[in-house]
This record gives sequence, structure tokens and C-alpha cells, in this order.
Amino acid sequence: MTKSIQDLRERRAAKAAEARKLLDDHTGDKWSKSVSDQIDALYAEIDDVESQINRHQKQLEIEAENRIDRINPRDIDPTSPKALFNKFLRQGEEAITAEEWRSIRNTMSTTTGSEGGFTVPSAISSTIYDSMKAFGAMRAVSEIIRTADGRPLSFPTSDGTAEVGEWIAQNITATAADPTFGTASLNVFKASSKIVAVPFELLQDSTIDMEAFVVKRLAQRLGRTGNAGFTTGAGTTLPDGIVPKASSGKVGTSGQTLTIIYDDIVDLIHSVDPAYRGPKSSFMTSDALLRVLRKLKDTAGRPLWIPSYDAGIRLGANNGSESEPGHGGYSNPETPVVFDYLAGYPVYVNNDMAVPAANAKSLIFGDLSYYKIRDAMDVQLFRFTDSAYTKLGQVAFLAWARMGGNLVDTAAVKFYQHSAT
Repeated sequence: MTKSIQDLRERRAAKAAEARKLLDDHTGDKWSKSVSDQIDALYAEIDDVESQINRHQKQLEIEAENRIDRINPRDIDPTSPKALFNKFLRQGEEAITAEEWRSIRNTMSTTTGSEGGFTVPSAISSTIYDSMKAFGAMRAVSEIIRTADGRPLSFPTSDGTAEVGEWIAQNITATAADPTFGTASLNVFKASSKIVAVPFELLQDSTIDMEAFVVKRLAQRLGRTGNAGFTTGAGTTLPDGIVPKASSGKVGTSGQTLTIIYDDIVDLIHSVDPAYRGPKSSFMTSDALLRVLRKLKDTAGRPLWIPSYDAGIRLGANNGSESEPGHGGYSNPETPVVFDYLAGYPVYVNNDMAVPAANAKSLIFGDLSYYKIRDAMDVQLFRFTDSAYTKLGQVAFLAWARMGGNLVDTAAVKFYQHSAT
């Protein structure tokens, strides 16, 4: 099946290369309806191939989920953080000796305090945070800040895009123009993984990689929760989301409640000051609007979407990154993938963005790295063995994470809003 997926990726790449060549070879008056029909046919074939890749990848996921990741316990150092973490998961705190607790504390950052429960060792905590990136695009595009505690934190801000110097004659005093400074709060909020109940059988089966199983579940839940807050959070009890904090860039023309026109995209781009339209600039939208964007054409019928025809081979199914944008089949609809380029800028997919609707803010553009995510301390994990779970033959786990976010320069990111009617 793996070979089949690779064959499909190569087929997609070849078809995208054909489409790119047609676009490059038929500019201006060389464009015709015949070329347009060829392009449409190629894109339809690419979509079909992507659907096949997704089906194959989904089957692999199901098989992996049923199998879980199996390991040989003899291959693990019994004193390693991974082994001690697995021991805690299977047997609880009482099974860990005083010497092992000292070893666990030595694996943590020196600034991590003790708050009860099991403070996940730093190496495993880092794995959880890295895995969170796979469940929403915000951690892929934002700057991440780690702090030793969760005390209130203000981030200094200053918008100098309107500031200019002056030409001045000899012996004339220079004019004063002090910069204006402000602050943006980067406070953290408590997020729960919800309770993960694990059957006794998994705990007793020594061939099951419990650390991988539990960490995957925690990362999924905390990652999705964090991404939603970083995208649309209203502040106060949640992070300040990037969409609510962004400035208005363009309101769609009348009739654009479910669609968008290219002129409005251009207006959105140019609503952002050129100082923020550098290499880090990008779009972010939901998969629902992405489908609309991919169908956009100019007045001559030429597609405005630019496929990355070589990404399918270079990056594989889960392709796309900040440095190597790509498109193609992907195994998880929440995976932060860069879906090619629109008007010369990469497009990130984030399904916590609003879908097209009246007054919906469904598309943002700008330097998204001005959104700062703050993680405080390490993940806290608790293990429950009370009767509520024992009578079901289960042991339960609950993780807490403290995180927050804010767009520290609201001029750096603008949103597109659909028309009211």
C-alpha cells in the first residue's frame, strides 16, 4: 500500500507539473478556451488522485490505531525518563521509589515547581507540545514563548509604520517625535485534556507503548483546544485569538456571503502595510473557503491558484511547512499544511477559522508570526484509580496545560469579512 501511495503522489506531481507548464506557456493572448479546458481536466485529475491518497492514508491510520505502537520493553533503559513515565502510567506514584523520583526531577527543567500529581519530564513534555502542532495551524505559524511560571505577562508593542524622519537645514534644531509604546497581555489560561480512561488490559500488556498511547491522546485534545483558543478566543477567560485581534482589511462586496472575488483578495493583501508583507506573510483560512479559492480564475479563465507540483514527491502525504510549502493528500484534516500559493503567498489551513457565511471573518493575511503563544511550565498529569473507574476496569488520566496567546501587533494581520447580504 505504501508503494501505491508513493505512485499516486508521483502521479499528482506529474499532473501538477503539466498544469504549471500550460500556465507558463500560455500567458496573455496565448490563452484560449482549449487551454482552459486542459487545465480544468488536469486539476480534476489531481483532485481525484488526492482523494485516493487520503483513502489509503486513512486505512493506514485505522490499522495503526488498532495495532497501537508496540515496543520491546527490554530495549528501554529502565532508568530513562520514558521508562519511569511508563512505570507511573501503569503502576502509579506508589510504585516509584525515592531514588527514581530524584531521577525524574533531574530530567525536568530547574524552574519547574512541584504542584502535585506527576509533572511530566521535560523531554516528554516537549514531545507533547511538538505534537500539538499537528492539530491546528496556529502553533506552526506563531512564535512560541516558554515561561517558568504563569504570572501575568505584558508584551511591549510599538507600531512605527507611520513614523518618518525629516530633512533639515544647517543650524536648525531637529523636531522631537517620540515613539509610542503600548502593551499586549500574554496571560495564560488552564486547559484540560479531559479524562482519558485506559482499560486494565492495556496497562498490563507490557508490549504496548503506553507513553506513546497516552501522549498521543493528550496532544490531540490539548492541541485542538489550544488551536481553537488561539484562533477565535475572546480573551478574559480564554486566549486572545488572532481573528478577534486582527484589524479589518476588506469587507466583501455585496453578494459575497459565501464566495470571494480576486479583487477583494488583492485589497486584503494591500490593506497590510508593506512592512509586514515579507517572507513570513501568509494566508490562513478553513478548508471550506480553500475549496472556493482553488476555483478562482481571472477574466480570461486562467486559474489564480498556483500548485506546488514538486511537493508531492519531496514532502509526502503530510507535506507542507513554513520553509517548504506544499499540497497533496494528508492523513489528518487538522494537520497544519501549507496548501500552495495564492497571489504569491502561502495558504495555511485552520479549520477553527469561520466558514463562508454572512459577516463571517473567514480569511486572514499578514505576518502571522506576530501572534505569540505562551506556554507556562510543563504539562501536569494525574492518574485516577478510584471506584468510578475501577468498577469499569479502567485507570484514568487527566492532563492540564497552561497556555495563552495574543496578536501583539494588530497592524500585522488583517481579516477579510464576507458581506452581510
